[in-house]
Amino acid sequence: MTRTQPPHTHTRADDAQGIAFGAAMAAFSAFLLGSAGLITGQLAGLALLLSQATGYSFGPVYLVLSLPFYGFGYRRLGAGFLRRTIAAVLLMVATSLALPRLMSFDLLHPAAAAVLGGLVSGAGLLALFRHRASLGGIGAVALDVQDRTAIKAGWVQMGFDAALFAFAFLVLPWDRALWSALGAAVLNLVIAINHRRDRYIV
Repeated sequence: MTRTQPPHTHTRADDAQGIAFGAAMAAFSAFLLGSAGLITGQLAGLALLLSQATGYSFGPVYLVLSLPFYGFGYRRLGAGFLRRTIAAVLLMVATSLALPRLMSFDLLHPAAAAVLGGLVSGAGLLALFRHRASLGGIGAVALDVQDRTAIKAGWVQMGFDAALFAFAFLVLPWDRALWSALGAAVLNLVIAINHRRDRYIV
């Protein structure tokens, strides 16, 4: 007879370190990608694209873009999720503003930036998911659309990314757009393999 393990709960200290780790990794991933002139998928990709086009820092651009999505997160997942997500976004923005003053790259091949950026971002997002937080954005809208219509959340996210990368191919050099697509694929693979919804629910 198998014994059922009790559900694992995180303490506030556990949540704090997990959210700090996830936010820092997300900021570092954006720094890697931005330094190589690349983007990624979802809202972070749009923020990187706008950052490169306008010269504004990634963090503040992401913060502004994410504001309209918090209502979806609250409605879907509640006040606790929203508080942790806002904390994660603010930490990510602060870290992304600090990183250019702390480091730079003499050599950064776009292939290395794409693969490492995808891996680092995947690790950061997994940490946030496992501490019931996120970086906000398209995912919350996709879930809301799925609840209201027959359109699956995955299709909404894929549609957004398809439109984003179609635009990226118009404004970025083709090789940078292709490396960016590789990085986004690595990120999605990390999440698909490691994010177990039967264990960690966001």
